[in-house]
Amino acid sequence: MQIDTDAIQEAIEMLRVTRDSGGTVFIAGNGGSAATASHWVNDLGKATKRSGRQPIRVMGLTDNISWMTALGNDEGYERIFSGQMENFAKPGDLLIVISASGNSRNLVRAVELARERSVASIAMVGFDGGTLKELVDQPVWVRSEKGAYELVEDVHSAICHAITRYLVDDRPEPGQ
Repeated sequence: MQIDTDAIQEAIEMLRVTRDSGGTVFIAGNGGSAATASHWVNDLGKATKRSGRQPIRVMGLTDNISWMTALGNDEGYERIFSGQMENFAKPGDLLIVISASGNSRNLVRAVELARERSVASIAMVGFDGGTLKELVDQPVWVRSEKGAYELVEDVHSAICHAITRYLVDDRPEPGQ
């Protein structure tokens, strides 16, 4: 297993820029990655307030079950995230998708919409990186053997906690 720490640092910088400009961070994932996404929304929205900087505007695309299932039923499962983003996404925002395989069609569609709307994107992926690794602005790739879901999901969770810790400790300059 390998992790590119420079990619994590770039993801932190993208989050900082989005926070400081008042943009919104959207986070999505499927299965275990949906749980990681939901947990990270909580941490970014609440824990990072301790930094003294402006709060991060963050929205979990996995957390509105009625909207997700309506989109899935009426428009197809591949639209459950992009359909929500259509109502909110604008330039200056950031989309983060989390996927062990990097091939989830609903996450690919969300990234495609982000590109159309000039929304920056990060993918936390595993295995060979899948489609998302090449599609996003910044991949955070946990290189691993295919099928190592538990390992990749655990590492993604640890990366989310490390990034959150960094943003909590990101104190404003005196006079800000």
